[in-house]
Amino acid sequence: MTAERVNPPELSPPTGFSHAVVATGTRVVFLAGQTALDADGKITGDTLPEQFGKALTNLLTALRTAGGTPADLARVTVYATDVAAYRAHAAELGRLWRELAGRDYPAMAVVEVVRLWDERALVELDGFAVLP
Repeated sequence: MTAERVNPPELSPPTGFSHAVVATGTRVVFLAGQTALDADGKITGDTLPEQFGKALTNLLTALRTAGGTPADLARVTVYATDVAAYRAHAAELGRLWRELAGRDYPAMAVVEVVRLWDERALVELDGFAVLP
């Protein structure tokens, strides 16, 4: 895939995301929402950063199994049960993202939701990637 990150100077400088991603490739991988579920289907971690790290790891595991890499991510949506807490932990969540996925940021959105499928889940990530 070739991915051109587009960040117009007329928009606020992006921090931890790209305003747009122009992706060219031959395969699109749609990634289902991932929470902090372990292999037994149980939520792991009690804090937002712990759950975010596990959810991102799960998303990247699905992507790698489909033949992609973090750089192939074109779009990710983060569903958080508490956006204020997400903002409070933004620096730590950004560090986790860079450790696990690098600095080729996809287009992203963070959306607050009332709750997720599993009542213990604090965050869920879904997205899509474009592969060569």
